[in-house]
Amino acid sequence: MKLIALISGGIDSPVAAYLMSKAGADIVLLHMDNRPFADNESIEKVKKIAEQLRKVTGSPLPLYCAPHGMSQEAISKTCDRNYQCVLCKRTMLKVAQELAVKLECGGIVNGDSLGQVASQTLKNLRYVNDGLKLPVIRPLIGYDKLEIEAIAKEIGTYDISIARSDGCSIVPSKPITEADLKKMKGFDNSSGMDELVSNASEKAVRIS
Repeated sequence: MKLIALISGGIDSPVAAYLMSKAGADIVLLHMDNRPFADNESIEKVKKIAEQLRKVTGSPLPLYCAPHGMSQEAISKTCDRNYQCVLCKRTMLKVAQELAVKLECGGIVNGDSLGQVASQTLKNLRYVNDGLKLPVIRPLIGYDKLEIEAIAKEIGTYDISIARSDGCSIVPSKPITEADLKKMKGFDNSSGMDELVSNASEKAVRIS
């Protein structure tokens, strides 16, 4: 079982990748490079997290990086601002799917925990999956934040994840919690989603 796991510098996604690796999956890590809407330290943080995950799992966990800033900018200019986060998530999953196909992965691992943030409401999770052909595995879906943090501390990724760095600077003030699927599909067209996804996946490179 080979899976591609989206990984950020946050607390949740490294734990999700760890749990699936320990469950026996052959994990490939994919970081979506959010610059210029994140600082340069974000890349170094993810590299450190990947290295720690290799230590605790004993697995190679190759780390790929794909550009995401251009997609974020296109979304912000062509779509309703409150849809930024949910469309961001939709884009990342589509890029992960394209790279998964190239790397012969059978599914996508994501660090979503139900209701933890705006993009992780039940309706939003359903809609970001719309149109995907690969399954999205969410091992943290029923965990609360304290449970996730406890695992992160146990595996040694917590301190790396909480190290100071600038967060995403393009997050809207009021992200939508109950997205409309018809509007989302319209925004796919207005933002040129297919081309954004294709460009990002083509530019994905292994960085560690």
